[in-house]
Amino acid sequence: MQKTVERIAGDSEGVAYEFPVLRFEGKDKAAPSAYLQAALHAGELPGVVAIDALMPMLAKAEAESRIRGPITIVPWANPIGRAQYHFGEHQGRFNLGTRTNFNRSFPLLATPDARLLPDISLGGADRRLKNRLVQLSLGNDIVLDLHCDDEGLAYLYIHTSLWPHMADCAAAMGIDAVVLWSEDTDGTFEGASIMPYQNAPANVARFDRRAVTTVEYRGILDVDAALAASDAEGLYRLLVTRGIIQDPSIPKFETFSGPVVPLENIDMMPSPKAGAILYDVKPGGRVKKGDRLATIVHAPGEAGGRTEVFAPQSGLILTRRARRIIRAGEDLLKLAGDARSGDARSGTLED
Repeated sequence: MQKTVERIAGDSEGVAYEFPVLRFEGKDKAAPSAYLQAALHAGELPGVVAIDALMPMLAKAEAESRIRGPITIVPWANPIGRAQYHFGEHQGRFNLGTRTNFNRSFPLLATPDARLLPDISLGGADRRLKNRLVQLSLGNDIVLDLHCDDEGLAYLYIHTSLWPHMADCAAAMGIDAVVLWSEDTDGTFEGASIMPYQNAPANVARFDRRAVTTVEYRGILDVDAALAASDAEGLYRLLVTRGIIQDPSIPKFETFSGPVVPLENIDMMPSPKAGAILYDVKPGGRVKKGDRLATIVHAPGEAGGRTEVFAPQSGLILTRRARRIIRAGEDLLKLAGDARSGDARSGTLED
């Protein structure tokens, strides 16, 4: 394993940000390649500890000459967000200087050519970071961006051009659900990793062997050794299934039996009132149209001080908020509906 350290110049003199890049060289030039990164939203740590648990498995495979294709790993992808604290609270989702989500405004290239990346000589540190992450990941057959939700199931965002080709990946990783999307107008990292191939020749696009996804590893508090080990085993199985690592003890995974939901079927359920949330549902639960999802206590102890929220359609509870305080208009949960949402939103939601 080789380690290098990337350095991103800050926006003022004497300030710079660094992050490590770990690489395993493959022995077969014809084998697929993989890129894994975690903590682009710097406070989302399930992917970080999963990579930590994965590394001994990769080191063993390397020592036994079983790594066929190159693997690049960025375990801390966002040193800018990692350093942001406000009154003692970590702020790793948005750049405090630009107010931009760290998983937005990545360059969406017309073709997979790093020479098309925008000139960022006069850009900020976050733009320099995003350009560099695209450079590191571009050209890899497998690109995994490891995130987590507030509270939720383990699920994947996958572009429609890669489904059902990626069913083996979802099965190998032990994922609970898949959300399919087709358009990226916001410049997510996943979009920057798949959109350049949409108009590429078939021998370049290679959708039958390409695997690009945002991995949502349950909730932000699901950071423990047992889950990390389980997630690492899933990542390892994916690398074996896709031919990057040789390991005859690992069976190939072909089919995925979990729900596969178009993005247009997701209901986010904005809260009608500000207050405290009393949930009636948990991630993984099935609901029918009209079932009560939550009660908002907005005027405690007063007549009419509680407002109930009901399911607009039948479906699966994918996620819910970790904090129980909410403002009017903020989203209560993700309901993966059985039909198209009446309030369908574009983009990749909150990844």
